[in-house]
Amino acid sequence: MIRILVVDDSAVDRRLAGGLLERTAEWRPEYACDGQEAIEIVRRSCPDVILTDIQMPAMNGLELVRLVKSEAPHIPVILMTAQGSELTAVRALEEGADSYVPKRQLGELLADTIDRVLLLAGEVRNRQSLARCLRSMRCSFVMNNDPALLSSLVAHLQALLRDMNLFSESERLRIGVALEEALLNAAYHGNLEVSSKLREIDHSTFYELARQRMDTAPYRERRIYVDVELTPHQVEYVIRDEGPGFDVRTLPDPTDPENLERPCGRGLLLMRTFMDQIAYNERGNQVTMVKRNGAHLMKLAAE
Repeated sequence: MIRILVVDDSAVDRRLAGGLLERTAEWRPEYACDGQEAIEIVRRSCPDVILTDIQMPAMNGLELVRLVKSEAPHIPVILMTAQGSELTAVRALEEGADSYVPKRQLGELLADTIDRVLLLAGEVRNRQSLARCLRSMRCSFVMNNDPALLSSLVAHLQALLRDMNLFSESERLRIGVALEEALLNAAYHGNLEVSSKLREIDHSTFYELARQRMDTAPYRERRIYVDVELTPHQVEYVIRDEGPGFDVRTLPDPTDPENLERPCGRGLLLMRTFMDQIAYNERGNQVTMVKRNGAHLMKLAAE
């Protein structure tokens, strides 16, 4: 039985939506009169879907979406929109709501909308279950120097770690920070050859020069090569740029108190702190980062 929580301060609208849901034998509607009551139900016993009005007292639909996506992101949220709530509905969709149905079209659209959302939610859960069956994965990427695209790669690789259930949430966050720092170093300092010393002098000039070089030869043709290996016991990232490299022996000690406040040492400090192993090649245009999965290794040792 699929539990669908209907949230609306109007008793008439709650019963209207519930009556439509009851036409499908395997759907069981439950009810809350506002977002506050709804979130209490979610915390007690997670429903399969939330169908919520936008404009309500105590806690409105937008606030409810934010809380649900923070506390129970796996629960799909569908909005019921009425005239005058369009802007709030758009904000709720931006905050993570999964779909919407105009109240005046509930009879025509509600069942199909819930079917589609449930299908997609099921696919996500199946993908996560399948990913947890993976014993290892290797993949390679060839990236340009666009910071937004590099951030998208980080998000994609973070999703793989999450789907494979590797590392704790806090460890995944730290791994993501280290990875993004390494990628940005490869772009800015490697391929685009923008010195971190310039960032210490003038932040805006640093990024403006980087933007100019993204469209200027030979910098724009240079690529970043990323090799990834994921296993239950560790993750390894190898990141190589096509810049001239640098003398690794000249790297500042990021743990030196004199360097803690300097921009040029911040990325390296985060990489070294958050990863278990950092190694550069002789040319200085490739870094290998390894993070070992302590929980998995402890489990193996116990067995």
